[in-house]
Amino acid sequence: MADKVLVIGVDETEHSFYALRWMLQHFFGPNDISHNLVIVHAKPPPSSVLAISGPAAENVLPLLDEDLKKIGNRTVQRAKEICIEHKVQNVTTEVVEGDARNVMCDAVEKHHASLLVVGSHNYGVVKGMNLGSVSAYCAHHAHCSVMIVKRPPKPME
Repeated sequence: MADKVLVIGVDETEHSFYALRWMLQHFFGPNDISHNLVIVHAKPPPSSVLAISGPAAENVLPLLDEDLKKIGNRTVQRAKEICIEHKVQNVTTEVVEGDARNVMCDAVEKHHASLLVVGSHNYGVVKGMNLGSVSAYCAHHAHCSVMIVKRPPKPME
C-alpha cells in the first residue's frame, strides 16, 4: 500500500512533461512503491475554447469536445509512458473536464494528496495575470504543499 499520494497536473506542453520527469527523478526510485502518483489532465469544456455561439456552435461543439478528449487521452498516455521509462509503479491517470486550477485543487482533496506538482509556463506577470496562472492559484488554494517546477531557459544561440 502506498504511503503518500503525489498529484501532478499535466497538459500537452513540454513544460508539463519536464515537471513530470523532474518529479520522477527526485521523488521516485526504480520500482518505488512508497508513493502513489496521480496524473491529472484538465480538459477544458468545449464552450470555453470556442468563441462563437448560436446554431453554428451546436455543430462545432461535439467535434471540438472529441478533439479535446483525444488531446487529454494522448497527454496522459505520454505521461504513463514516461513513468514506465522511469520504472514507476502505482500510477493512476485522470482526464477531468473543468478549469485546470479547480481540477488540480479538487484532485488534491479527492486523493488526500500530500504534494501537488505543477509545471510553470514562465509567462511572466502581465501574461500570467491575463491568462490566470494555474500554479499561482494552486499555491494559494490547494490543501497540501505545492511544488512549481520551472523548466530551465534554453541557451541562447
